[in-house]
Amino acid sequence: MTAQAALGHRPTRMLLTGDHAVAYGALRAQPHVIPVYPITPQTPVLEKLVELAEAGELRGDLMTVESEHSAMAACIAASLAGARVFTATASQGLALMHEMLHYAAGARAPVVMVNVNRTLASPWGFWADQTDSLAQRDTGWIQLYCESAQEALDTVLHAFRVAEAVLLPAMVVIEAVYVSHTLEPVEVPEPALVARFLPPFTPTLRLDPARPRGVGGTATPAQWRGNRLAMTAAMDRALEEVETAGRLWGGLTGRASAAAEAYRAADAEVLLVTAGSIAGTAREAVDRLREEGIPAGLVRLRLFRPFPAGEVTARLRGARRIAVLDRNCSVGSGGIFAQEVRAALQVALDGPPPVLSYLLGLGGINVSVERVIQVGRDALRRPLPCPGPILEEAL
Repeated sequence: MTAQAALGHRPTRMLLTGDHAVAYGALRAQPHVIPVYPITPQTPVLEKLVELAEAGELRGDLMTVESEHSAMAACIAASLAGARVFTATASQGLALMHEMLHYAAGARAPVVMVNVNRTLASPWGFWADQTDSLAQRDTGWIQLYCESAQEALDTVLHAFRVAEAVLLPAMVVIEAVYVSHTLEPVEVPEPALVARFLPPFTPTLRLDPARPRGVGGTATPAQWRGNRLAMTAAMDRALEEVETAGRLWGGLTGRASAAAEAYRAADAEVLLVTAGSIAGTAREAVDRLREEGIPAGLVRLRLFRPFPAGEVTARLRGARRIAVLDRNCSVGSGGIFAQEVRAALQVALDGPPPVLSYLLGLGGINVSVERVIQVGRDALRRPLPCPGPILEEAL
């Protein structure tokens, strides 16, 4: 008997793409306001939301606006008026929102947004690449990375719970094509089950025309500093909230989650680290490396902001080599997840294991199991030091 059946709930089983799964996640959260501007490969999210609204299932106000910048401005205003708010975007749309992302976090507006990872121009493209969301890492948004359509639906609900608990906006991230447009079996939970997990939004700040007040006006240096310190404290609390949400959801559905998740990592000499859809490929590669006699393991980063440094360090500290698989690139530095992993280990450990940065799947190129196996072998034999990113051609 499943956890949901034991509680008297029966989920609806559907065949959904990742885009449609996040739309059903939003449906179950029942946001009051949904400002969205369409952009490939996010457009099916909006299309499904429109279908659900026309069917009378989605009761919130669905706003079509003239740009992504306007969409986020509307999100902030609605959130500060006391509404639960959802939106979605991708790539160039997220880049256009950048100014307003800072506004949302600074205003402590717990907006939830799905970003469908897509290559940034130029050149133009529609393929999976995590640089668009990772480039927003300093805006004050919580960031959660999903491996599958089911996890995407679940994480939308987690994001609302966490964001509204700490009053910071949250970004749920799925990859173009590999998650956004791939059909998978998905369980859509009953509304009554979601109600046990996600409480109604009770805003601490609510703009009211009857009692005029301003938000985001000119601050003194001390006030500005105080705002950033409060945001930092809230972001620190978000880590605990993410872990709590993962445990509670696991108890309700049987699908528990954590900020950083390990697979066959306890005795691993080489640990692969990645985020997003590559994780499934990496698990199979770990199994095959083990068959070859190479003690490999995997750590999947589900949470990126706040970065779960303690959890990552605990899972990586015993390895001989660490290989970070990045589907992103900070030009001039290399893989962004590798930067964060190195920083966490350097602070926490005296003589941390070497961290090797591998750039895989840039521009949406498929990452095969065989390619990840090559990484596992290469990581154990590559001469050190090796500070720069390692390209697929070097394997």
